Amino acid sequence: MPAANDLRKGQVITFNGEPHLIMETQHRTPGNLRAFVQVKMRNLRYGKSLEQRFNSPDHVDVLSTDRRTLEFSYADRDTFSFMDPESFETFEIGTAMIGEAKYYLVPNGKADVLFINDVPVTIDIPSSVVLKITESAEGIKGDTASNVQKPATCETGLVVNVPLFIKAGEMIKVSTADGSYLGRA
Repeated sequence: MPAANDLRKGQVITFNGEPHLIMETQHRTPGNLRAFVQVKMRNLRYGKSLEQRFNSPDHVDVLSTDRRTLEFSYADRDTFSFMDPESFETFEIGTAMIGEAKYYLVPNGKADVLFINDVPVTIDIPSSVVLKITESAEGIKGDTASNVQKPATCETGLVVNVPLFIKAGEMIKVSTADGSYLGRA
């Protein structure tokens, strides 16, 4: 087992029997005290972040991980199906792990999935996606003096505020961080 000094950002460790993703590490040597490593980490099962202090010689259990880029295939009630484009292996991920990312998943869209012992643990989606507008109210002609926006429903069920000139059937680029309109695609 590696020492706490060897911990790096992106590694997954076992802490209190749960897998934790290391988000930040700082090695500190205060005055005449012993050196320690301050670690900011996130529980992969519950999503809560915490900070923990390890003594430099402490040993930590680092888990072997694998990060793969998968293609989203389809959603079926409580499960989302993904396929590895290299091996054509399929994986099913539950809605609890997907969370709000379900509004940004389109068929053949890419997502990075973190695996621990061949079990998917977390999913990361791109910073922006292209979605098709399925429903949008008509804009009033001549109402272009200010930045007026209207709600529009996308193919995934996401409701986005868009400018008045956007119509149903158009493709738009949407930020996955806050669900805001970025522009036409």
